[in-house]
Formats: sequence, structure tokens, C-alpha cells
Amino acid sequence: MMGDALTTDEGFLLPVRDEESEPFWEGTRAGELRIQGCGSCGRLRFPPRPMCPWCRSTVSSWKIMSGRGTVWSFVIPHPPLLPAYGELAPYNVVVVALEDDPSIRLVGNLVADSEAPINSVDPASIEIGQAVRVAFQPLSDEFTLPRWIRE
Repeated sequence: MMGDALTTDEGFLLPVRDEESEPFWEGTRAGELRIQGCGSCGRLRFPPRPMCPWCRSTVSSWKIMSGRGTVWSFVIPHPPLLPAYGELAPYNVVVVALEDDPSIRLVGNLVADSEAPINSVDPASIEIGQAVRVAFQPLSDEFTLPRWIRE
């Protein structure tokens, strides 16, 4: 529910944090991209969940990824948006397929560098298949977001 959503002081939505996703967020704070893997069949899965969708095991572990991938898809949102985001539009939202396992795809922003705002890359310069690597930006005391910069 939107009324229950957590936001920063600037009005940006914060990710939902729960028991399953906590190791992911601990990893981002430590500067690591961690993905949940099945403790039985070994397949990676994202988003994190309590049971493997392939073998139904409830045993899991967390693997540190290389942080490299490629732009699999992207979109450029335009207003009207939530007020905090509308002021930054147009900006990009990319889907990145990880080099470690291309079936694992993460959503984020392609930015000029780890400190840059979400609208720091010209949307016309983004191409499917571009090589990217993860960068981490603290959003609050509890959240560090994975973002993407060009290789």
C-alpha cells in the first residue's frame, strides 16, 4: 500500500526489507552484490525467496557476484510520476543481466559514476547489450542501492 511506503526525506521510495532480502541489503552496504542460491541444486534466484522454485529446497546460501553484466532492457519514465522522481525526469531504469548468470536480472539506474544522480546519463546513449558494472550508493543509513555504470 502506498500510504505505508517508507520514503527518504526527499520523498524517494525505500526498498522493502524482510528476512529473505536482508543478506542482499547487508551485501550492498558492504559493497558486494550478493545473490541467493539454492543450497541443494545450486541455482541462483532473484528476488530472494524461502523456497527454490526448481527443486523446492528451503536450504539457501548467498553468493558474491562479480558485479558485471549487460543492459538487457531499459525504459525512460516521463512525468507524471511521484513528485520526488518527477523532478528528475527524464531518467533511465535499466534491467541488467548478470555476467555470472544471465538469467538473474536486476533493475536499477545507469549513472555516470557512483555519486551521480539517476538522470546523469543521456537516455539516447543507452544501448541494449552495453557492458556495465555495479556501483553502490548509500540512500539512507539502512539502504545502499546497487546502480550501474558503463564498463
